[in-house]
Amino acid sequence: MPNFILLFSLFFFLVASATSTLSSPVPDPELVVQEVQEKINASRRNLAYLSCGTGNPIDDCWRCDKDWMKNRQKLADCAIGFGKHAIGGRDGNIYVVTDNGDHPVNPKPGTLRYGVIQDEPLWIIFARDMVIKLKEELMLNSFKTIDGRGANVHIAGGPCITVQYVTNVIIHGLNIHDCKQGGNAYVRDSPEHFGWRTLSDGDGISLFGASHVWVDHNSLSNCRDGLIDAIHGSTAITISNNYLTHHNKVMLLGHSDSYTQDKNMQVTIAFNHFGEGLVQRMPRCRHGYFHVVNNDYTHWEMYAIGGSADPTINSQGNRFLAPNDIFNKEVTKHEDAPQSKWKNWNWRSDGDLMLNGAFFIQSGKAASSSYAKASSLSARPSSLIDSMTASAGSLNCKKGKAC
Repeated sequence: MPNFILLFSLFFFLVASATSTLSSPVPDPELVVQEVQEKINASRRNLAYLSCGTGNPIDDCWRCDKDWMKNRQKLADCAIGFGKHAIGGRDGNIYVVTDNGDHPVNPKPGTLRYGVIQDEPLWIIFARDMVIKLKEELMLNSFKTIDGRGANVHIAGGPCITVQYVTNVIIHGLNIHDCKQGGNAYVRDSPEHFGWRTLSDGDGISLFGASHVWVDHNSLSNCRDGLIDAIHGSTAITISNNYLTHHNKVMLLGHSDSYTQDKNMQVTIAFNHFGEGLVQRMPRCRHGYFHVVNNDYTHWEMYAIGGSADPTINSQGNRFLAPNDIFNKEVTKHEDAPQSKWKNWNWRSDGDLMLNGAFFIQSGKAASSSYAKASSLSARPSSLIDSMTASAGSLNCKKGKAC
């Protein structure tokens, strides 16, 4: 019996160690930046051979396949950047959502909530178009993919998605909007456990202590707080190909200036369209490392990219269209610090296209040799951003046709 206990303890020690290693920050984030650039350039070179290619390496990885419905889990191998290891439910079974109902504590089989709380890996798809009005936050378990391709799926009108202290999550192809606060209620987060949830913020997608998360090809708008927020030590995240509109505080990355655990946060923000009706925080960053590459910014009212607490922001190949207001043409906003401090924050702009008077105030010491190496393979020219972001947001994929 003692030997059994020893082996059992050793097993859980090894699992915990492996999980900790997977969630730890990349020691040299510039190497991840370089890998992203290599994949962008490879997709660009292949445009002559792929009639459906766009130069967007994520989309060119899977969208040319007319049998995508039979190969859904291939998507998990297409991520780039810091969230590239998020496999979601790739190694599990397909789970089909057939019921748009919701019960926060005792969800019925066939509902979305029943699928996302299961312990085993699952690739979750939808039987038909549906609107899901959640009664409380949707608490995801680890190793889950929510894949909305082939159906018009809206999560709207109630609390929305929370990814808290779990790992390996993919959220793809959803329309997430009009999200409200939830809480002061019991909510189930696994088959064995439900607990009391205090009042939530009302985010579209909330990442809290989460790791290895990929948020791709969703349309998000008009939520109570953030559209996509990542706080409390979340890391290894890619946010790509999303269409974000009609919202004030769009994306918060980092809990507070005093929460130094977010120094481990590493996020790739790529090929998104920041569209009409947006005000600020695209994103607002704290402490960590943020690679903002080949996004299209067509609207902001206050600023596009901001931060505090000495984040590293690497902006490459984006297109920034400033508002007509002459007082809000600056892309950047250094928050909660005098110039004597923020002048040392490492904020870089490389190959960005500035339109209608837009300007980016760079700061920090001269580019390090590793940064120069990462930037030597430049992002795809920002003047060609249209083809890379034209399909941002949820897609209208049809069976038997390339998506």
